Amino acid sequence: MLLICPGIHEIKLTECFLNGIIENWREQQQLGELLIFPTQEYPAYSSFDIYDFIRQNNPKSAILIISFSAGVVGAIGAALAWQHLGRTVTGLIAIDGWGVPLVGKFPIYRISHDYFTHWSSALLGSGNQSFYADPAVEHLEIWRSPQTTKGWWNHETSTGIKTATPTTAATFIQNILKSSLWI
Repeated sequence: MLLICPGIHEIKLTECFLNGIIENWREQQQLGELLIFPTQEYPAYSSFDIYDFIRQNNPKSAILIISFSAGVVGAIGAALAWQHLGRTVTGLIAIDGWGVPLVGKFPIYRISHDYFTHWSSALLGSGNQSFYADPAVEHLEIWRSPQTTKGWWNHETSTGIKTATPTTAATFIQNILKSSLWI
C-alpha cells in the first residue's frame, strides 16, 4: 500500500502532486493500493492519527509512505509504531520535513526544496538517497509540481561511489516507487 501524508495546505495541492508522479492515479486509488491521509479531518503532524488510519485501512500488507512538511512529523512516528508491532514499512519518502529527525529500520528518502534545507536536514538523518531542488523552489511548489522541480539526486552507485545525478523530484520519486515494486 502507498500512503500519502500531506502537510497543512489546500487539498488540491495533493491532487497536483499525485498527477505529477503517478499516471492514472485515480484508477490506482480505486484499486485500493493508494490511500491519502485526510488532513482535513485530522492534524497532519499526528502520528497517532496516521497510525490509526493505517490500522483501519491496511491491517496486513506492507506500506510505503510519501509525506510532506508537517505530514513528515506524523508519518515518521506512525511508521516507527507500525514497524514496532512487527508490520512491514518498505520506505518513507520525506518531502521538506525540515527539522524532523529521520531514523528507522527501513529505507528513508529525503527531498528538499533547496540546498540549505537539504544540508541542514541531513544533520538529523539524510536517508538512503536524497534529492534537493536546484534552482531552489518555494516550499509548496515541490509538492504542487514535482514533475517540473529540477535538482540533484544524491545516491551511491553500485561500485560504492557517492554521486549526484540531475533529475526532477518526480523522477526521483518514481524511481523509489519502481524499486519498491509499487509501480
